[in-house]
Amino acid sequence: MKVAREPAEPIIAKRGLRVELEEGEDSRVVTAGVHADYHLIMENTGKSDEVVTIKVDLVPGSEVSEPSDWIVKLSGVEAKTWDVTFTGIYEKEMELAKGKSKSLALSVTAPRGAQYGDRLNVIISVLSRDDPAISDSVTLSTATRQTVMAVKTSIGHERSVADSIASRAKTSDAGIYTILSPSTMRGYVFVEVMNAERLQQMVKGIRRARGVVRGETSLAEIDHFLTPKPLVAGMMEGDIVELVTGPFRGEKARVTTIDEAKEEITVELFEAMVPIPVTVRGDNVRVIEKEER
Repeated sequence: MKVAREPAEPIIAKRGLRVELEEGEDSRVVTAGVHADYHLIMENTGKSDEVVTIKVDLVPGSEVSEPSDWIVKLSGVEAKTWDVTFTGIYEKEMELAKGKSKSLALSVTAPRGAQYGDRLNVIISVLSRDDPAISDSVTLSTATRQTVMAVKTSIGHERSVADSIASRAKTSDAGIYTILSPSTMRGYVFVEVMNAERLQQMVKGIRRARGVVRGETSLAEIDHFLTPKPLVAGMMEGDIVELVTGPFRGEKARVTTIDEAKEEITVELFEAMVPIPVTVRGDNVRVIEKEER
């Protein structure tokens, strides 16, 4: 006769500490002056209460950035948020009862004058005060990236504003990488820049520039400007168009053939006594009536 045995209780070490990321990624990318938030969990996995030392190490990942430029704050250690970089205090003690856990929140703010590739690694360690060998740590990495901002201009003066920004960028360390002035965009110029505040200062005094629009513009929003559409995009055989250039300017015609490879269309003029096919570039016409399908 077999006797059922009760499941063995899990073996718990007498002393043990754990700290790890509670949610999200351990590496974030932000723009200058913007913060990244990390949520951590610290746990006493042992059988006895512990007085633990929480240690914060700041390790810059690039030569052009200094740790003091970044703002690092840790919440959950005490009632008041621990402003690590402001106070210059990198270690604190607290009690952690056996089997208990504590939620921590780390906030890392990038320097307003950040340059491309600046990075700060923050190492959060938890150690037993009585035996520092009993410890655990987690490394969180925050890097900076450029952003795309929109500069509002007077309509019709987009290119001149873009040229003025480009001229000023050559004589200053403004961290401007790209200036985009699409021919189809009226009243705005897009600037890829590391620091929005520096761009605002640079734009001041430029004629026909009306300031920087608040808020970041994503690459997805301007992607269609970066990949020009074919001149015949959207046109179909049977569409009615008006010629806008050349000897037949102002004449209306019907599209008979579309050559996407050459970006040309062949049309038949309405006013011609004898239908004569005329081949023009796709940007020499504008569609005034679509063929019904």
